[in-house]
Amino acid sequence: MTKKQGKIMEIKQIGLKNLAELQKISRITFADTFGAENSDEDMKKHLDTAYSSSQLTTEIDNPNSFFYFGYVNGKLAGYLKLNVDDAQSDDEGQNCLEVERIYILPDFKRQGLGSKLIEVAEQIAKAKHKSEIWLGVWEGNPAAIAFYQAKGFCRTGQHFFTLGNDRQTDYIMKKRV
Repeated sequence: MTKKQGKIMEIKQIGLKNLAELQKISRITFADTFGAENSDEDMKKHLDTAYSSSQLTTEIDNPNSFFYFGYVNGKLAGYLKLNVDDAQSDDEGQNCLEVERIYILPDFKRQGLGSKLIEVAEQIAKAKHKSEIWLGVWEGNPAAIAFYQAKGFCRTGQHFFTLGNDRQTDYIMKKRV
């Protein structure tokens, strides 16, 4: 538990018992962040497949993926998903930890939770003897790109992400830990 800007932040690892909450927060945060820039049809298709109970169960059950809920003043505010080894969405190597998702509810954005979740990712990377953290960030999300740059991430490449039927470009950003 840490205190930032008068707020108490807690990060807790979660499992299958948290599936319903994870599904709900995933859908809300993704739609909030990307809904305005994408068609309703593409958003519905993505939300229905990426955050289905069966898909999230598969992800939670993967021993190389880790989910953490972030709480601000006792309220669920966001979450972090990390991947190592064969769970990474791109093969960035055995020395890397992937930050696949940092999703924060609208009411809790810009309050320090994203920074806290990056700190947690760095701690876990070190504990797992990983030398780099990487992530993919949509090229159309300048606020997230600026946030990651401020945290020491540098663009090293790109990959494609399909949202519904729309093929989009994500920048690959990395940071040494």
